[in-house]
Amino acid sequence: MRFFRSLLYMAWLIVTVVPYAVIVVILSIFIRGTRLYRFTLGWVHLSVWGARVICGIRSHITGMENLPDGPVILLSKHQSAWETLAFPLIMPRPLAYVFKRELLYVPFFGWALGRLDMVHIDRSKRAEAFGRVEKQGGRILKQGNWIIMFPEGTRTARGEQGVYKTGGTRLAIATGAWVVPIAVTSARCWPRQAFIKTPGVVEVSIGKPISPEGRKPAEMMAEVERWIEAEMRRLDPQAYAHAPR
Repeated sequence: MRFFRSLLYMAWLIVTVVPYAVIVVILSIFIRGTRLYRFTLGWVHLSVWGARVICGIRSHITGMENLPDGPVILLSKHQSAWETLAFPLIMPRPLAYVFKRELLYVPFFGWALGRLDMVHIDRSKRAEAFGRVEKQGGRILKQGNWIIMFPEGTRTARGEQGVYKTGGTRLAIATGAWVVPIAVTSARCWPRQAFIKTPGVVEVSIGKPISPEGRKPAEMMAEVERWIEAEMRRLDPQAYAHAPR
């Protein structure tokens, strides 16, 4: 049953993304920025709605009161595609993702993504990549939008921990933006690189904002890492039952 529901959801994504992406590319000739971003939220709504109705994936969000009013860089655990779809609907400000440029080559989805005001980087050129993040990220933050980054760089399997890179905290220090850590247990329902989805609840926990004032990138990221990983173990203790503390 889960296989057929997952297959139906995949079909739902494909059927909905193709016309939306074509319209986004055409619209981008006439409108850009936040207006175009808000139009794309229609497809995001359809995607999250499909995950809930077809696959039974629901969410429970805590910590919304921790989101400050001002420039923010969201640093989140990354376990599946669910959070990339859901976060634009959860957050009160338009989001700009920092992502690998290979996503731009994904048919339809990537073409539309490339028309949005986001930051795509070549991860093989680290110095050049951060320069791009700092320049574009600073501009986006000044516009009132928020930046979202996944400090581990890629999706991690349930119960696992990647290496937290300092790009997000370096950007925070360079721009003066607050950092907000986020823990998310999406792999319980949508495992990394797994086709079959499992009904259940994705827990999203938003931590207290961290000021970049007087901080160094490494020690600031260490604080982010400690909070996220401790919160992951609190939210999903079964996944970390055999993991070192």
